[in-house]
Amino acid sequence: MQPDVKALSQYRMNRAKEDLEAAVSNHEAGFYKVAINRSYYAIFHAIRAVNILDGFDASKHSSVIAHFNQFYVHEGKFDRNTYKLIDSAYRIREKCDYSDFFMASKEDSENQIFNAREFIARVEKFLKQ
Repeated sequence: MQPDVKALSQYRMNRAKEDLEAAVSNHEAGFYKVAINRSYYAIFHAIRAVNILDGFDASKHSSVIAHFNQFYVHEGKFDRNTYKLIDSAYRIREKCDYSDFFMASKEDSENQIFNAREFIARVEKFLKQ
């Protein structure tokens, strides 16, 4: 692996962790939609940290997620239920960001923060292998 790719992967993981911290802070302040958004981005940047290892990057979220699912979930490098976790985070983040009358609950926010923590832990374990 090229050092610059490894450094970029680590940078993206750090960004994922920062987004997770922002999610927790916003959750504690009662900003549940923002917390859900940041939880999603924590997952998204962790996905990008993995994808860059095989040289893949894209600007579209759907492309980033599809690549990860095809080459990491479907090939068994990550548990199959990882896809459900990602898809759930993607869908609720879209509701928070684009649906005018969607009300995010404290429970929704807690669940997404839990999922983001779980996902980041899985990615860190993978990256250490």
